[in-house]
Amino acid sequence: MTKKSRVVIVGLGDTGVLMATRLSATCDVVGITTKPLLLSGQELGGRLTNLEAWRSSYMVDYKNLKKLDAVRILHGAVSSVDFEAETVVVNLASGEQVEQGYDVLVLATGATNGFWRTGDVLSRSAIETQMSSMNGVVSSHDHVAIIGGGATGVSVADNLASRGKNVDLYFSGDYPLNGFHPRVQRWAARVLARDGVTLHPRHRAVVPAELSRAQLKAGVLEWSSGQAPVESECTLWAVGHVVPHTDFLPASVLDEEGFVRVDQNLRVPGYANVYAVGDVAASDPLRSSARNWGWKVVAANIARSARGKKLKKFHAPKYQWGSVFGLQPNGLIVVQPNGLRMRFPAVVAKPFLYRFFIRRYLYGGVRNEA
Repeated sequence: MTKKSRVVIVGLGDTGVLMATRLSATCDVVGITTKPLLLSGQELGGRLTNLEAWRSSYMVDYKNLKKLDAVRILHGAVSSVDFEAETVVVNLASGEQVEQGYDVLVLATGATNGFWRTGDVLSRSAIETQMSSMNGVVSSHDHVAIIGGGATGVSVADNLASRGKNVDLYFSGDYPLNGFHPRVQRWAARVLARDGVTLHPRHRAVVPAELSRAQLKAGVLEWSSGQAPVESECTLWAVGHVVPHTDFLPASVLDEEGFVRVDQNLRVPGYANVYAVGDVAASDPLRSSARNWGWKVVAANIARSARGKKLKKFHAPKYQWGSVFGLQPNGLIVVQPNGLRMRFPAVVAKPFLYRFFIRRYLYGGVRNEA
C-alpha cells in the first residue's frame, strides 16, 4: 500500500478549510487552527446587523463538515517552523506543545484586519462573547462613522444604513472600492447614497498607532487631507491596515511587508514542498489568491508534484470581484472583474448559492447542527 503524503495546513479559515476538504481523500491531512470552528471573516455587514442569519453560512463547527472527518485538527498556533527538518511546533490551546512533521506544508494563516479577522487562539465561548459584544456596541449607537472605503467598509456602511442607522463613510479616493473596476466603484457610490450613507470622499484619516483602532469606539477623527476634525460616537476602522500572521516564519521567506513570498505556482521560493495561499500570500498586488481559487491551484499542484507533472499557475484578475453588500431582502449582487454585475433574486440566492453552492459544492456537505 502506498503511503499517503502528510499535508499540514496552517490555518483553517475559509481558504484552509477548502484546501483540507479537497485533499482529505488522497492525503493524510493535519489542520492547525487558532479557532475551534470555521469562523469566516466575510460579510461583516451582515454579521453586525443580522448575526443569526450570518452564522448559518459563515460560522460552522468543523465536526459538521463531512469532508473534514478524516482530517486531524490541532487547536492552537504554530510558534516555529523548521523547513530543513520539515516540522512545525504548535502551542496548543490546552497549554501543551507538540511537534508535527509534514511532507507538504501549506501556509494559510491569513491576516489580522480588525476584530473580525484575528490570529488569536480563542475558545468557542470567547468567540461568542466577542461577537455579541461587538453587535451590542453597534446596536446601541444611532450614528456610526466608518473609516475606509474597501469592501468591508462599504458592506458595513450600507447594511447599517439600510437598517436605520446614521452612517458616515470616509474614504481617501473619489469613489469607494479601490481595487474594483471603475464601473463598480461608481455603482457602489450610487447604492450607498440611495440607502442613506453620507459619503465623504478624499478624506485620508490619521490612523491611531495603537492596535485598538480596529475596535468600535468613540473619539475625534483627524485628517491628513486637511479637513476639520470630527467627533464620532462610534467609529469602525476598516482602512485595510492588514497584519499578516507570519511571526513564526523566518524573514527569508517574507516580503518587505511580512507576507509570504510565492512564485506563480503559489510555492514558497526555495522550498518545493511549501505553499502559501490566501490573505497571507504575496501572490499579486492585491494578494487575491483567497478570492480567485488559489486553493484549487495549490490542491492541484500538490497532486501534480507527487506525480512529477507540470504545475498549474495562479492567475489573478486586474480588478477585485465578488459580493459587496451581501445577501439583501431583494437578492444578491455579484460584481465581476470586468465591471459587470450579476443579480440573484433572494428566492434563488439562498437555496442555490448558500445551500447548494457553498454548503454542498464548496464545503462538500454540511451536517445539521446537533
